[in-house]
Amino acid sequence: MVDADSGHISLRTKIVRTLVHTFAMFRRAMTLGVRIAVFNQDGEILLVKHTYLKGWYLPGGGVDPGETLEQAAIRELREEAGIVPVTPPQFLSMHFNRNATQRDHVAFFVVRDWNRDPHWQMPGHEIAEVGFFSPESLPQGTTPATRRRLMEVRNAQDASVFW
Repeated sequence: MVDADSGHISLRTKIVRTLVHTFAMFRRAMTLGVRIAVFNQDGEILLVKHTYLKGWYLPGGGVDPGETLEQAAIRELREEAGIVPVTPPQFLSMHFNRNATQRDHVAFFVVRDWNRDPHWQMPGHEIAEVGFFSPESLPQGTTPATRRRLMEVRNAQDASVFW
């Protein structure tokens, strides 16, 4: 459940999501996620560092049951970084993430027009750091997939089918 006052997801909800995802993998079901490239007015890119993974990533996560890709992108941005899109996220591409479960797909979006949620607090149990970085000097540990997506966006290249 999401706490209406803080906007944070309860530990119970996180545990249920993890169990559902694990069960889906054993059922051989496809998993679906979103990642979002958020740019600020200076052209810098938003990256997050998770508490449970090494490296810097584009914000994002799994699509919940009953949720559209766009709704998942908006929810994940608010949860992980306190970002609220002013206009709908722009869908760019779909990718097969063969490094995850051999059944994982990631929808990739871009957001350029956004506001900060004034009530957002970093979810320390999930996110260790959040920051905007120049695409020319990304932090050490930025994941290869993040670098590929940024290259595609910045150079208007065709997107790879693989994440």
